[in-house]
Amino acid sequence: MNRTELIIVTAVILLVAFALGWFSYWLLHRFTRVTQSDMGELDEMARALHEAEEARDQAITYMHQREAELMAQISQTEAELSAAMDGLREARAEAEHLRTRLENTGFDT
Repeated sequence: MNRTELIIVTAVILLVAFALGWFSYWLLHRFTRVTQSDMGELDEMARALHEAEEARDQAITYMHQREAELMAQISQTEAELSAAMDGLREARAEAEHLRTRLENTGFDT
């Protein structure tokens, strides 16, 4: 094989490699191309995602408000229960005191 044949064979190999590379790029570009309908669908999905995030944020805000209301109601109920228990304790003590006084005075029930 002389020098001219070597140059021609090398040129043909390089040309075939270039053609295969260009064809594979074209084929890949053809299958991965984003169409206008795909862009519209992506925009619609982005809009739906944004609306869902807003709804989630509103739900979280409502949950926190409701939790604060319920905690305040629980605190108020606990305070009322404590006051009722204190009143009951005082009433029992007073009843015991009166019972003791009645027993000491000699009146039998």
